Amino acid sequence: MNDNNRIVYLVDDDEAIRRSAGFMLKTSGFLVKSFLSGTEFLKEREVEPGCILLDIRMPGMDGLEVQQALRDRGSTLPVIAMTGHGDVNVAVQAMKAGAVDFIEKPFEKAVLIKAIEEGFARIDQADRTRVRRNEAQVRLQALTPREQDVLKGLVRGHPNKTIGYDLDISPRTVEIHRANLMSKLSVVSLSDALRIAFAAGLGEDGDPNL
Repeated sequence: MNDNNRIVYLVDDDEAIRRSAGFMLKTSGFLVKSFLSGTEFLKEREVEPGCILLDIRMPGMDGLEVQQALRDRGSTLPVIAMTGHGDVNVAVQAMKAGAVDFIEKPFEKAVLIKAIEEGFARIDQADRTRVRRNEAQVRLQALTPREQDVLKGLVRGHPNKTIGYDLDISPRTVEIHRANLMSKLSVVSLSDALRIAFAAGLGEDGDPNL
C-alpha cells in the first residue's frame, strides 16, 4: 500500500501539525507535499492523484471552502478532514461535503495512517471501476446498433414484447437479437449481460442513450 507514488497533500496553517503529521506520513512511506493555507494549495497547478489531509479551521479560506472549491473544479481526490477535539459539527459538515473521514487533533500515528489508507483505497476502487467500465464499453462496441437497442430495453427491465413494440419489430426478432448479443458478449445468462451493460454505464441517470 505505501510507496513513494502515494502522495499526501497536507494543508494546515499550523507549522507544528505540518511537521508532526508530515513526519508520521514520510516514515510510513508516503510522499508529502505541505501547504500552509487552502489558497496556497488551490494555486498548485500540477496536482497528481493523491490524498488531501485538510485542516478545517484555517484563517482566510477554511477547509470547508477549500472542499467546495475542489468540488467546483471537479476534483475527485479523497479528502480527510482534520478538526479540533470535540468539533463534531464541523466534522459532520466536512463529511457531508464528501470527506472520506475526519480525524481529531491531536491524533496518533495509527489513526492518521488508517484514515489515509482509507483514502487511497477509494482511489484504487475508482481506478478499478474505471478499468471495468472501459473494458465493458469496448465489449459493447461489438454489438450492432439494433442489438444495443435491445440491450437498452433489457436494462430497463422490459420483456421482449415491449422491446419489440418500442423498436417496431416482432418479439421473435427481439429474441434473435438477444441471442446474438449474448453470444457476442460471451455470456450465457441475462444477468451476466446486464452486469456488463451496467459496468459500461448503460442505465445510469446521466446516460443520454436511455
